[in-house]
Amino acid sequence: MNTSVRAFASWGQNVSDAHRTALQQFLVINYANLSRRLTRRLGSPDAADEALQETYLRLETASVLSSVRNPISYLFRIAVNIAADKRRSEARRLSTDEVDALLDIADENPDPERVTEARSELRALERVLEEMPERRRTIFKAVLIENKPRSELAARFGVSVRTIDVEVQRALEYGARRLEENFGNNCETPSSESSTD
Repeated sequence: MNTSVRAFASWGQNVSDAHRTALQQFLVINYANLSRRLTRRLGSPDAADEALQETYLRLETASVLSSVRNPISYLFRIAVNIAADKRRSEARRLSTDEVDALLDIADENPDPERVTEARSELRALERVLEEMPERRRTIFKAVLIENKPRSELAARFGVSVRTIDVEVQRALEYGARRLEENFGNNCETPSSESSTD
């Protein structure tokens, strides 16, 4: 067992800055090996690199780690879990047609019935937006209505671009779910529920 592996095996439950830095350095030193293994597992070098970069960032914010006997396996497992989470998240994303349908409020030449329906949809959308947490609502409006760059919003909120994407996705999913519930109730009864997403 080499010295760096022995050092990791002796860790306790709490992560000190020295332990965190050592594990991050171990990842950097073994990056090529981990990237090759992940590429074989995930089928994509880009997915492997993205998972490893996210692993590095997660180590930065980790407050508690279990004992690490084999840092290579430990880092590999974290990266595989990150890639699996990303795949699940992408599978849940709304398609362009679904987003268009969600945001489609009025036709070019609406008849009176469609105007009434569109106004009802708009009121329902406004209520749904008000139910969302303030940061999510602000990000949703900035990205989809004001067309602000995600990188600009990430800097403004002090988060990653991925977090901005997650907030937009959650807002869309919540909005779709709540609008469906509202339309089932003729969109006229305000909901007392609020988002906890």
